[in-house]
Amino acid sequence: MKRQIILTKDGSHTVEIPELQVAYHSHNGALQESVHVFIEAGLRFVAGHTGQANTASTPLRIFEMGFGTGLNAYLTALEAYKLQIPIHYTAIEPYPLGSEEIALLNYAATEADRELFSQLHQAPWQEDVPITPLFTLHKQQTALFQFNIAAPVHLIYYDAFAPSAQPELWTESTFSQLHRMLVPGGVLVTYCSKSVVRRAMQAAGFTVTKIPGPRGKREMVRASTPCPPEGGT
Repeated sequence: MKRQIILTKDGSHTVEIPELQVAYHSHNGALQESVHVFIEAGLRFVAGHTGQANTASTPLRIFEMGFGTGLNAYLTALEAYKLQIPIHYTAIEPYPLGSEEIALLNYAATEADRELFSQLHQAPWQEDVPITPLFTLHKQQTALFQFNIAAPVHLIYYDAFAPSAQPELWTESTFSQLHRMLVPGGVLVTYCSKSVVRRAMQAAGFTVTKIPGPRGKREMVRASTPCPPEGGT
């Protein structure tokens, strides 16, 4: 299936699949969307509200649905350094980009950042790879329905293609699988706020909150699993 790299409105790249009429990121700005949806509404929210991930022995665990261009992982690695918290990051991707495509992406501004971005893509699959002292990456080349998480996560970046392109990834059964992957009080963030998607999340046991979306999108969703009762284990 043909893929092409295009510029979005904030000057950053995304990958488009014309045959499916989908892109890996928003045409209104790949970088601004990832920062808003996954870093600000996801990582910073969880790091600021849960008190988790304080030591190297208890990293904040993140699962990303769709490694794609590596943009979300790259931004998370940078944020781990800014926040000084250890992160274990698991991502799945059934159809990885080729080295020629990766080389064209323009997310990294400095030589050090370009090296970091390259390390994320060059990291071996199916194993834990320490990318930095605060960021460990585990990539699996598989689809969501064949994937089993090694340990529950605190945060899910749900970055699947839109329901119009992959409706099977936005059903109650899919969100039930994701719900089981989260720790009690865990959080899932996604750019999609369609009512049918919110209902599927709620049916799977999530508490769903609509919050302001990135540029060009009025709303997005932050969903959470129930917290354990006070004084419980």
